[in-house]
Amino acid sequence: MAYKITDECIDCGICADECPVEAITEGDGKFEIDPDICVDCGTCSSVCPNNVPVEA
Repeated sequence: MAYKITDECIDCGICADECPVEAITEGDGKFEIDPDICVDCGTCSSVCPNNVPVEA
């Protein structure tokens, strides 16, 4: 199951920098995870200062 980024995203980009498969891109006011690319590794969630990425 892919991760998703909630509305609490502060648009810092740390998750995108750490994603090993480049599934995270900057969206409209927050970053977004492409569920077709996400490998459910949890790296984004572990580096996020607000624990915003969650399992979908």
